[in-house]
Amino acid sequence: MTRAEPTTLVIDRRGTASLRSRAVAAGVRRLLAPRLAKAAALPPDDRALRRAAMLDGLAARARPPRGARFQPVAFDGFRAEWTHGPGVGRNRDQAILYLHGGGWVCCGLNTHRRMVSRFSAAAGVPALSVDYRMIPAVPFEEEVEDCLTAYRSLLADRDASDIVIMGDSAGGYLTFATALRAREEGLPLPAGLVALSPMLDMDLTDKLAHANMKLDPSAPGPLLEWLVRSFLGHLDLGDPKVSPIRADLAGLPPVLLTAGSTELLYCDAEIMARRLAEAGVPTTLQVWDRQLHVFQMFGPLLPESRTAISDMGAFVRGAFAKRGGEVDLKTS
Repeated sequence: MTRAEPTTLVIDRRGTASLRSRAVAAGVRRLLAPRLAKAAALPPDDRALRRAAMLDGLAARARPPRGARFQPVAFDGFRAEWTHGPGVGRNRDQAILYLHGGGWVCCGLNTHRRMVSRFSAAAGVPALSVDYRMIPAVPFEEEVEDCLTAYRSLLADRDASDIVIMGDSAGGYLTFATALRAREEGLPLPAGLVALSPMLDMDLTDKLAHANMKLDPSAPGPLLEWLVRSFLGHLDLGDPKVSPIRADLAGLPPVLLTAGSTELLYCDAEIMARRLAEAGVPTTLQVWDRQLHVFQMFGPLLPESRTAISDMGAFVRGAFAKRGGEVDLKTS
């Protein structure tokens, strides 16, 4: 007998993978996977972390999308920037709070500028992209503090119903961590949450036993083990404050989760979607056939990326229009 899905859960399966996306995945398997495995074998010393931090500096050389505008914002101890994607006006009454990925140790405003500007354009609203402090500047469990500070700053000028929190990978984790901390502190919750390929369970047991361990082109299992072993050893991995997938999720706003069908972190997205729905949270899980981790980064280069970005824009607009209820995801 097939298990019935909660009425608050929509599983939206997208396939078949395009030839272009399959070619990109093959390149990642051949070129990136060996490098990730090599990185996972290194000790977590300051030199390795400094090399990881260099990635954002190198990304600063890339040209931003034509027509996009950016304005730096200074917080106490960290930076952020307003991103107005092409065609997005100056009005900031509604906004995305964007939290970048990078395994809690790297990336930042520069690596994610192009992707965030595309999300802004698709949603028709600006995004406040947060360069939160990361390991080793702060321990893993304190990274959420800067994200919460940025969320508070948005609440000072607009209603929570005019904010959507969004993030990819580690930023997807921080999306939920920020919302749960906001609820804990009595702050109003945003209109919606969007998480791209998030890692939500720091206990790796389910992921390492999943069939996608052999299917994910980037083979990230050893790197995840390195991250957990190196930086989370002092924490209880089953603590809901460490692993949002184990938290009380009741009362959260509508959620859009996206993941590739063969990526290792699909495991977390699938389990989180069911737990959200069981808690009464309207949830859409988009499963993209054989797509890479955070494939949206490829922008116009992949047809799946273009469609996924358009769908996210539709979700954000729907969240603003239907605060407190179910969000219709109008696909293009």
